[in-house]
Amino acid sequence: MRVGIVSNDSEKSVALVKQFRETALQAGLTLDNKNPDVVVTVGGDGTLLSAFHRYAHLLNQVRFVGVHTGHLGFYTDWRDYEIEELVQSLVRDKGESVSYPLLDVSAIYQGRKEPAHFLALNESTIKRLDGTMVCDVYIKDEFFERFRGDGMCISTPTGSTGYNKSVGGAVIHPRINALQIAEIASINNRVFRTLSSPMIIPTDEWLTLRPVTSEGFVLTIDHLTSSEKNIVELSYRVAKERIHFARYRHTHFWNRVEAGFIGANKQNDL
Repeated sequence: MRVGIVSNDSEKSVALVKQFRETALQAGLTLDNKNPDVVVTVGGDGTLLSAFHRYAHLLNQVRFVGVHTGHLGFYTDWRDYEIEELVQSLVRDKGESVSYPLLDVSAIYQGRKEPAHFLALNESTIKRLDGTMVCDVYIKDEFFERFRGDGMCISTPTGSTGYNKSVGGAVIHPRINALQIAEIASINNRVFRTLSSPMIIPTDEWLTLRPVTSEGFVLTIDHLTSSEKNIVELSYRVAKERIHFARYRHTHFWNRVEAGFIGANKQNDL
């Protein structure tokens, strides 16, 4: 068993990584950040996102395990005081895993023959820097609407609890292979109309955005942000690749949602 470690730089995480390294070596595990079988992240969901993009080229062989040192995350199953139990689970590993859908993002630029491809674990957004974004929306290459507003958020099921939820999108169970598009502050009046509702796109369909203006955009892929010029088209679909988690224990998705968004408030209401 080759184990890689990715952590944030908080004092608590750094101390926990030291403890994990010592315990793992004593248990006979091999620490290998270049070609791991399992990647253990120490921090939070942001740390796991960073690890995902770092090992995106190894998704067919790598499984992820998250240890959270702050608030409970949607991708982190282990607490900071459970290092010995985690190491023993790694020692007894039998290949247990659960996989989640990813988002495939394809960008076509003026003057480039081949599109650029990206993978997102949570979501991708597209916004204009200096005014209203206007773009034509196609589903399976058929025109659907002309959007006007601040931007669009396209998310995976696991990402549906993030930015997507804050702009009015639905929370989707990760066993559903789909992507979701949610409008960000769309303009709707007697002249300009959009559906003004989130849409869930199945795995055998795809979404295409064709901006009317090709300049002045900000494109995000999870936590990564870039200013974009000369964008002709953006396409989104459920990726062929999936992320795999080494789940020696499994917290039910709706329990995660309840803990993340209701939790103590629900108890106080009883």
